[in-house]
Amino acid sequence: MTRPGTAFAVERLDDAGAKAAAPALAEVLVDCVEGGASVSFLLPVSVERLRPFWARVAGAVERRETALFVARDSEGIQGTVQLLLALPENQPHRAEVAKLLVHRRARRRGIAEALMRAAEAFAREQGRTLLVLDTASDDAKRVYARLGWTVAGVIPGYALNPDRTECDTTIYWKRLGE
Repeated sequence: MTRPGTAFAVERLDDAGAKAAAPALAEVLVDCVEGGASVSFLLPVSVERLRPFWARVAGAVERRETALFVARDSEGIQGTVQLLLALPENQPHRAEVAKLLVHRRARRRGIAEALMRAAEAFAREQGRTLLVLDTASDDAKRVYARLGWTVAGVIPGYALNPDRTECDTTIYWKRLGE
């Protein structure tokens, strides 16, 4: 998955790790939004503006409602993904993948795929047998196809791009093997 000189490691963060990583995670998110990713935030965006978001994520990690994964290399955090575990009581078998983000300087190194594999493995460990996600990213769609995700459908104009133009969103699902 890695090329020489591009080694990285994926890890799941605990609540202390999530709090400590918040500034670096905010930098990754700023880069993705500035690069045009439709991931909940509009331009202009800044690390300062994203601090409350990452504080909420760290709180969800502490309450075990979210599992947070990061990919690090020698320069620090280059990518992240979340596995949302706090779902209604009639959905104990399911989890949702959210905010698969890879800094533009670190793309095409297998980071997104490695993060997704880590999230899927953890979901299995937690007894989850069905995962869902949504994306507006063509790059992410290629990753999901390689990993065996199934398209449920496309919702036109579901969200906004960072420049406030509408974008379509593709909904995916994946059954996890026992």
